[in-house]
Amino acid sequence: MTSILIVDDDPVQRRLLEAMVRRFGYEAAIAETGQAALDRLSEQTSSPFDLVVLDLVMPDLDGMGVLGAMRERGIDVPVIVQTAHGSIETVVSAMRAGAADFVVKPVGAERLQVSIKNALRTGALESEIRRMSRRATGSLSIKDIATRSVDMGRALRLAERAARSMIPVLIEGESGVGKEVMARAIQGSGERRGKPFVTVNCGAIPENLVESILFGHEKGAFTGATDKHVGKFVEASGGTLFLDEIGELPLDAQVKLLRAIQEGEVDPVGGRKSIKVDIRLISATNKSLLDLVKRGQFREDLYYRLNVFPMTLPPLRARREDIPVLATTFLARFAAEEGKRVRGIAPDALDMLARYTWPGNVRQLENVLFRAVVLADGDELTMAEFPQIAAQMEGFEVRVPPAPPAEAVPAAPPQREVVRVEVRDPSAISLLDVQGELRPLEEVEAEAIRFALRHYRGHMSEVSRKLGIGRSTLYRKLKDMGLLDNVEGGEPATDPG
Repeated sequence: MTSILIVDDDPVQRRLLEAMVRRFGYEAAIAETGQAALDRLSEQTSSPFDLVVLDLVMPDLDGMGVLGAMRERGIDVPVIVQTAHGSIETVVSAMRAGAADFVVKPVGAERLQVSIKNALRTGALESEIRRMSRRATGSLSIKDIATRSVDMGRALRLAERAARSMIPVLIEGESGVGKEVMARAIQGSGERRGKPFVTVNCGAIPENLVESILFGHEKGAFTGATDKHVGKFVEASGGTLFLDEIGELPLDAQVKLLRAIQEGEVDPVGGRKSIKVDIRLISATNKSLLDLVKRGQFREDLYYRLNVFPMTLPPLRARREDIPVLATTFLARFAAEEGKRVRGIAPDALDMLARYTWPGNVRQLENVLFRAVVLADGDELTMAEFPQIAAQMEGFEVRVPPAPPAEAVPAAPPQREVVRVEVRDPSAISLLDVQGELRPLEEVEAEAIRFALRHYRGHMSEVSRKLGIGRSTLYRKLKDMGLLDNVEGGEPATDPG
């Protein structure tokens, strides 16, 4: 669930903000001082905050000081500042210091909710843009992978250790858990940051082309080899080679792969001499390589060459704490790409997503959010945008009416009674009667005068002035309406209505 840190030295304001934040469906945490807030934000725990609501005026370390310290420490959490003095200079200074939005005390619930949704959406979009940019430049780091899961946190700590050396890494995990992202983060956190990162999906290569694609070939080496091809090992030289689904590699290609790893050189198909390569090798599999070794489908010597530093990524169902963060991030990206003004996910829909088992893991969640954004008509994703997920959850059923018999004539649909409920403004005067006909002008005028008498509590001078008629004319009309008997000393004694 989205977690918001409230920073304010006023206990009354803290309680009000906490109550509103919880009513919106978010988790709330409290910090009474700026230093306490920085300590909470700097903690390396499994529960980081998604947003900070920060008071600008506090003793000791004020809000501007907190914003400056957050920027120095690289804490990229969106901040909404609140102040009792909404001057232009204060707002501009806070925005320049990194605030996403500002509110003026005391803030209303609707204004705060809109501000929170916008800040979360903007923060998630900015984070995703940073990740995509770093991924494109080969500088995606392990710190860019946010998690609240203990198991995932353990995997990230292992990745940090692997990034400090050139040790071969084997990443295990179900399909869609993010093995390639982890491999890119290991490279981006090590000495080969910014160098080539070449991906090979071993399960998608035709068996007769495996050697050519991995190790290259000379022109004319075989039928169809019209040009020279350097191969993935040479492409990745100086950087990292990521062999995805390594368990799908054919046995004969495994022999050459083993030699390339051991000797640091490859033999292109049709080539006369070997080519030296310098690669960092990271492999990944969604199968148990040890089981494949036992069945004779994977070489044991190659297994021990790859399985030097094994690490396992947990499936998404084992790290449900990360689902809200991932869903919000995907929402922000797809809403921007599709030009949709979708600012958030309804709490009940987010709770449903967090309880789903996700057999396709992060990749499935990403695709589900993409579809939901395309379907969305409002500014918030509801359970209506996740029909396929709701149909599989207990308590949510998609009922399909049974098909009629082949020879049966479908019956006419029953007529539904349409009930129209009219909500009227109590101060509005209707121009139509109950039959829908136009009311006489005298009735409308009499109703207007009665309303004016009630509204101004029988003060005749005020009534005549607001109606734009003379006092004598008003008395005459009251006499015609039979209301003059209620006037004592020139002012109505009781409510004339």
